[in-house]
Amino acid sequence: MYAVIKTGGKQYSVAQGDEVKLEKLPGEVGDKIIFEQVLLTSDGEKVQLGQPFIENSKVVGSITRQGKNRKIVVFKYKRRKGYRKKRGHRQQFTQVRIEDIKA
Repeated sequence: MYAVIKTGGKQYSVAQGDEVKLEKLPGEVGDKIIFEQVLLTSDGEKVQLGQPFIENSKVVGSITRQGKNRKIVVFKYKRRKGYRKKRGHRQQFTQVRIEDIKA
């Protein structure tokens, strides 16, 4: 069984036992998280599609890690003008293990 959930302005396809990196969510390692914005669920035969969300369905997960992604380099440059700016950015994330899909 799998589901499509919406969190942090993005959509993720998840199944039971998956570990997913999401945008930063509040909470400590070990805390339970309930995703109620479920767009689609499927058990292999039957597909439920929400308009936009499926009522009375939720995905339960637990936080396994809070961290930062690898650094990306932001380099601004204008030719022949001597203008250069180099910045770095590390996006924060939350890693969640999906425990149950209740449809």
